[in-house]
Amino acid sequence: MNRILWQPDAMQIERSNLHRFMQQAGERAGMHVDRYDTLYRWSIERPEDFWSLVWDFAEVKASERGERVLVDGERMPGARWFPEARLNYAENLLRFCDERPALVFRNEAGRRDSLSYAELHRRVAQVAAGLRRVGVVEGDRVAGFVPNVIDTVVAMLATASLGAVWTACSPDFGLQGVLDRFGQTTPKVIFTTDGYLYNGKTFNSLERLAQVLPHLPEPCRLVVMPYLDTTADLSLVPGAVLLDDFIDPAATTLEFTQVAFDSPLCILYSSGTTGVPKCIVHGVGGTLLQHLKEHQLHTDLKREDTLFYYTTCGWMMWNWMLSGLATGATLVLFDGSPFAPTAEVLWDIVEQEKVTVFGTGAKYIAAQEKAGIRPGTSHRLDALRTILSTGSALTHESFEYVYREVKRDLCLSSISGGTDILSCFALGCPILPVRAGELQCRGLGMAVEIRDDGRPVASGKGELICSRPFPAMPIGFWNDSDGHKYHDAYFSTFDNVWAHGDYAELTPSGGVVIHGRSDAVLNPGGVRIGTAEIYRQVEKVAAVQEAVAIGQSWQDDVRVVLFVVLKPGYRLDTALEQEIRQTIRSNTTPRHVPSKIIQVADIPRTRTGKLVELAIRSTVEGQQVKNLDALANPEALALYRDLPQLTC
Repeated sequence: MNRILWQPDAMQIERSNLHRFMQQAGERAGMHVDRYDTLYRWSIERPEDFWSLVWDFAEVKASERGERVLVDGERMPGARWFPEARLNYAENLLRFCDERPALVFRNEAGRRDSLSYAELHRRVAQVAAGLRRVGVVEGDRVAGFVPNVIDTVVAMLATASLGAVWTACSPDFGLQGVLDRFGQTTPKVIFTTDGYLYNGKTFNSLERLAQVLPHLPEPCRLVVMPYLDTTADLSLVPGAVLLDDFIDPAATTLEFTQVAFDSPLCILYSSGTTGVPKCIVHGVGGTLLQHLKEHQLHTDLKREDTLFYYTTCGWMMWNWMLSGLATGATLVLFDGSPFAPTAEVLWDIVEQEKVTVFGTGAKYIAAQEKAGIRPGTSHRLDALRTILSTGSALTHESFEYVYREVKRDLCLSSISGGTDILSCFALGCPILPVRAGELQCRGLGMAVEIRDDGRPVASGKGELICSRPFPAMPIGFWNDSDGHKYHDAYFSTFDNVWAHGDYAELTPSGGVVIHGRSDAVLNPGGVRIGTAEIYRQVEKVAAVQEAVAIGQSWQDDVRVVLFVVLKPGYRLDTALEQEIRQTIRSNTTPRHVPSKIIQVADIPRTRTGKLVELAIRSTVEGQQVKNLDALANPEALALYRDLPQLTC
């Protein structure tokens, strides 16, 4: 069993939202609920009672709830939650209208803006009036080609207030990447800024959109939100209007269109590394209810909290963070590189804004350790009580680093789910201990199991699946009228069971360990190996900056090939190769030791920072990678083509 690094004291447990929820669950269930595993089993065995209590506990605002909670509850897909409910996502996020800060914006250049809940309410009303004036109605798509600024949040909430559907991609996407997304979803309006910042440079968004707009299948209106320049030049995009000319400044009240629980709220996109991105449609009620559960019960988010998640608007964590407004927390937004102007810029913000919940990617935490950053020494982090990590598996070493160099008394919650569910299957828990290398628990109401060769296993590695419906399942894919693409994506592996594509295991303590994507699992000699198991060991080697492993077809079998990016001043010689091999062998098995270790200058990744093992493997095998525009650095793939080391 992995070592305990932190556990809450009795006072912390008693003051948690989850403790209060457990008491209410006990009253409803007519039994004593004093342990998380008891509550978890009840949430799976009595899903209607559980989700009904979540609705009441979080005080969901709705014009109608209805009597029924779940219809066709044994069908996946096909189950329907709260079929008689009528509600509005934006109304729930704008339930507060006071002077408490709702949004704080920071960027790498030092700019700071803020907006109170009352001001946010007024700004959303003005933009919603502008959308209504140009004919946006329930079901229409509104898009954002935007950085993470306050106006982006306002545009999304205004869209949702009308019952329209929000979709976004980051402004660093190339022409084809934008067309692959907005060309499928055909927005009626696109919001953008004049540009954005990254790593000390400014980038012009209007130049890119001038290329995009003529190729969209349907005409749309472009609204420019000045950011870098208050007098943005619109000559590049004829017909575009500035935000101030689009809104109705006289609008002060909001009318929230009431929609069905499973009406579309937003469309997110898969990474698209294997073809045109899937357009994943998420519903209003399922997204809201799931996020309220994850925020209030699993993250212990409260009105007095300040939540800061380092994310772009094209990553699902932006949508996840945004729902924190429904709890009344203050959200911190950031535009720029997490290493500009210094490697400590995010910790500066955590200190200055008195952030209580800080979220980031596992790769960021690993990079901070590699850079020798010691936030606990250099910064006052008194307010910080929770760190959230996602994007990839958080290694044991990163867990140790946080408690050694950031802060000892905090809950470090590694969380895992994805764009597919806009939420998590496994995540944190404020009343459970934190163990090195583990996600603390399976999410309440999520019937997560591990299957090996189709059979459930209590211990050991296998496919992470969800065996029962949950409200945050997508309502479908865009332009998939008969649902076959949706079915093939998640339900073709096991009938009536959601197969998520993660290779994972359940631990004796009730936690979860993610070993990587199941489609990237290595299989030398018929033994399945998760790539995360290798990465964890390689990252211990001081000379290695980063690594990626693939399985190469070789002599009627598969051999493990490890590519490494080394720190400046190092080269891959015999001694370093031996150190890498010995480190892997000593801490795993001989099967994990790569047959080949090859130094490369860069590793291709998606725009959210995830390694693309499948794209590298395809390149090595001489196959075409279908969608290079899905990569943040597509030029890196050329480094893996025709390597002489791979022919022997």
